[in-house]
Amino acid sequence: MHVVSDNGTELTSNAMLKWQEDCQVGWHYIAPGKPMQNGLVESFNGRMREECLNEHLFPSLRHACRMIAAWRADYNHHRPHSSLAGPPPHEYVNRSKEDQNLHRAN
Repeated sequence: MHVVSDNGTELTSNAMLKWQEDCQVGWHYIAPGKPMQNGLVESFNGRMREECLNEHLFPSLRHACRMIAAWRADYNHHRPHSSLAGPPPHEYVNRSKEDQNLHRAN
């Protein structure tokens, strides 16, 4: 496993570095001020913040977990994704490799 992240203090703390070492997780920090080096995650994070986190007040951790799980299920199982030529990720990943390659070529 390999994690790519910015080098913010929450991701460079001693606790995070110890977890990374204990779990033998590779880590790559993007260059400061270069979010485009991790564009897919930056896009996802922006979408999640705009469509879920900014839209709800979370009175408890349990409520936050339920709302985020519901948003994630919709995002992965129901919502069409233009980057995949239409289908949601769950449907796309279950297609045959030939079908995936055919859609990538178009």
